[in-house]
Amino acid sequence: MRFWGEAYDVTVNVPDWVSLERHISGRLRRGDGFSLATVNLDHLVKLRANDQFRDAYAAQDLVVADGYPIVWMSKIAAQPVELIPGSDAILPLVRIAAAHGKSIALVGSTDAALAAAKAYLTREVPGTNVVATIAPPMGFDPTGASADTVLSALDAAKADIAFLALGAPKQERFAAYGRTRLPTVGFVSIGAGLDFFAGTQVRAPKWVRAIAMEWLWRAASQPFRLIPRYAKCFAILPVEIAHAMKLRFSGPSRTERSKP
Repeated sequence: MRFWGEAYDVTVNVPDWVSLERHISGRLRRGDGFSLATVNLDHLVKLRANDQFRDAYAAQDLVVADGYPIVWMSKIAAQPVELIPGSDAILPLVRIAAAHGKSIALVGSTDAALAAAKAYLTREVPGTNVVATIAPPMGFDPTGASADTVLSALDAAKADIAFLALGAPKQERFAAYGRTRLPTVGFVSIGAGLDFFAGTQVRAPKWVRAIAMEWLWRAASQPFRLIPRYAKCFAILPVEIAHAMKLRFSGPSRTERSKP
C-alpha cells in the first residue's frame, strides 16, 4: 500500500503480522540489521513538511500500518494491510528475540520508565535479555554527537535490537542514522510503547481500541497537545482517500507490492 506525496512515496511493505514475524526472524537468523517504522496519519502530515523525515522514511527497511485510517485507506485501494501499532509490536518482537537468543536495548523516555519497562518485559517474556537502557538527554540530536554516543553504548552492549521511544521524527531519523553505522542492529520505532509498560502513560482501554476510538480517548486526555495534531490529520484525509481510490483503479495489485 503506497501513500501519496509530491516528492515522496511511503510504501507499507509488511502487510500483516505473519509477514512481520517472518521478516524479523529471518534477519535475526542471518545477523542482518534493519529499521522498522510504523506509519500513521501524523507521520503523513510531518512528511509533507519535513525533508529530513522524508529521507529517514526512505531509508526504512520495513514499514507497517499504525492506525485505522491507514488500514481503511488500504482497503479502499484494494491493497489491504493489517493494523500493527508500534506499541503492540513490542511484545511479539521481544518474544522473537528471546526465541533466537538475541539481546535488546531500550532507548528513550526516562531512566525510571526504562527500568520499569525492562522489569515488565523480563517478567512477561522468559528469556528476555535487556543489555542496555538509555535515556538520551534533552535536545537529543538524532544524527549528531549525542546520537553517536547512544550508538557507541549500543555497540558496547552488543545489542541486537534497539527499541526507540523517542517520538517522531527523531526516532525514525535516529533509526536511519544508526542503520548505516551499526548494520547488524535492528532499530524499531515504537513511540510511547515503553511508557505504557512502565505505567508512566496510560493507554486507552482495549474496548476503546476495538472500536477504533483510541484517537478520541487520547484527544480527551491531552486536548491542548493532541486536538491541533488530529485536526491536521483530518485535513489531509480527503487527498489521501482520493489517492487510495486512484490506486484502486490504476495502481499495482496486491501481488506487486514492494518487498522488504
